[in-house]
Amino acid sequence: MNTYLLIIIIGVAGMIVQQTLKAKFNRYSNIRLRAGLTGREIAERMLADYGIHDVKVTSVRGTLTDHYNPLKKTVNLSEPVYASDSVAAAAVAAHECGHAVQHAVGYRWLKMRSAMVPALNISNKLVSILLIAGILMIKKFPNLLLAGIILFALTVAFSFITLPVEYDASRRAKEWLEKAGLVTPEEKKGVADALKWAARTYVVAALSSLATLLYYLQIYNSRR
Repeated sequence: MNTYLLIIIIGVAGMIVQQTLKAKFNRYSNIRLRAGLTGREIAERMLADYGIHDVKVTSVRGTLTDHYNPLKKTVNLSEPVYASDSVAAAAVAAHECGHAVQHAVGYRWLKMRSAMVPALNISNKLVSILLIAGILMIKKFPNLLLAGIILFALTVAFSFITLPVEYDASRRAKEWLEKAGLVTPEEKKGVADALKWAARTYVVAALSSLATLLYYLQIYNSRR
């Protein structure tokens, strides 16, 4: 029952964080950056300041779909960020460029996360099958569920390794925006607030994956 309760609590917390993030993003999207630079211009300037000239800034569809692709070397900004000169756009664009900077300097947590991707891709294709089959056949083949749990543990590890990567990217973003003189003291607070709630989504995701792992371990220990 404790595991079920934990999953419910984390699930509710996740919904609260997601709704708060959307509200924060909407709020700071309506506050124009005094410097007047769009998300694209912020990204291009930050990359140039760090001497990164092989990363392209592109626009992608959707909202909060912003991400950095280390394989294609692209900073992908969502449409509301790419062309907007808002505080939210500046925060998101600088954060994604923070990942590009991590890549350029060989940030160890990013390297560790990237090294896990091939194994994680294989795991994702098998883990659901092994977990479901393992639960259904727990009495006869307990090791089947155990194999699924081990593979799912990779997802949990990946989620927790993602945390320092995201927090460090936000730190780099805030420091650069201030150093470059692109935010006022009030805008700096808005940037920090938006990035704080964005980071919390990763915290909730990590805790949720851990709670799910504990749930499967509980099933394995109680039924085998």
